[in-house]
Amino acid sequence: MDWIHFEDGKTVGTTGSEGGVILRDEECPDGARITLEQETHMGVPFAITCGVYGWLVHTRFIADMPTAEDAYDKMKLGLEDVLSSLRSEEADVIDTAIQDFMERYP
Repeated sequence: MDWIHFEDGKTVGTTGSEGGVILRDEECPDGARITLEQETHMGVPFAITCGVYGWLVHTRFIADMPTAEDAYDKMKLGLEDVLSSLRSEEADVIDTAIQDFMERYP
């Protein structure tokens, strides 16, 4: 799946939903978004907030940049799995994909 810069990259450097500075912000036109912030209002160095429109919103807090960058890239793939499950239109398949995502990325 293709990912593009959210709002043509205009959100980078602005304040994100967790009160930090947005470092990366991407959207999959199939219906997902993921954002990496630094220096959150919770006092945690990094936050990754992601969602599948109409189905899932999730935030992870991470202590260091290498771990945050790695998690961001892996979570994008996990979001793609959730998006793929939506094609089945079967509630149990979708629920399983969302649960798997949440368990992999607590």
